[in-house]
Amino acid sequence: RFQIQRGKTDPTGYKSLGDCFRTIFQREGLLGFYKGIFPPILAETPKRAVKFFTFEQYKKLLGYASLSPGLAFAAAGLGSGLTEAVVVNPFEVVKVTLQTNRNAFTEQPSSFVQARQIIKTDGLGFQGLNKGLTATLGRHGVFNMVYFGFYFNVKNILPVNKDPNLEFLRKFGIGLVSGTIASIINIPFDVAKSRIQGPQPVPGEIKYRTCFKTMATVYKEEG
Repeated sequence: RFQIQRGKTDPTGYKSLGDCFRTIFQREGLLGFYKGIFPPILAETPKRAVKFFTFEQYKKLLGYASLSPGLAFAAAGLGSGLTEAVVVNPFEVVKVTLQTNRNAFTEQPSSFVQARQIIKTDGLGFQGLNKGLTATLGRHGVFNMVYFGFYFNVKNILPVNKDPNLEFLRKFGIGLVSGTIASIINIPFDVAKSRIQGPQPVPGEIKYRTCFKTMATVYKEEG
C-alpha cells in the first residue's frame, strides 16, 4: 500500500506505517492484511525451483568464461533473477491488483476471477497479465545479483567454524546482511513495479508506464 501512494497530496494516502495498519484493520478487517496471498503461494514453488536451478546452470556456463569467482556468482545471480521474474510477474500483477482493492476481503474477487478479468480486459501482454515486466526483471535481477554475489563471496572469506552453532550464526548473519543490502538496492524497482501494476492516479490515464520513466517521475515528484 505504501508503494502505490503518490506523495502527501494523495487523498487516500497513509500518514505512517502505524496509520496504514490501523486504517486497513478498521476499514477492511484482519483479513485485509492477507489480500493477494494466494498468487504468491501459487508462485512460490516454481519461483524457488527456477531461481536455484537456473543459478546453478548459469554458474556452470560462466565457469567456461574467464571471470573471477565473485563476478561469476553475481552474474549467475542476475541471470537467475531475470529468469525468475518472467515466471513470477503474472502472479505479481494479480497480487497487486487484489492488494490495492480497498473493499472488505469478503467483497473482493478471488485470484482466479481477478486473473480472468485482467486477461479479458487487457490480455496477456504488457498492458495485461505481464504489465510491469521490465520493473519486475529489474527487481529480481538486481536482488539476486547482489544477494548471491555478496553471500557466496563473503561466505568464502569468513572462516568456517567447527562449532555447529557458531557456523549456523555465521551463515545466518551473512544471509541476513546479503538480503538487507539486496533489498535496499532493489527497492526502487519494486516501487516502480507497484506503481505500474497498481491503480493509476487518474482513471483512464496511464501515468506510470515504463520502469525507468516511473522512477524518474517518482524522484521528480516525491524525492
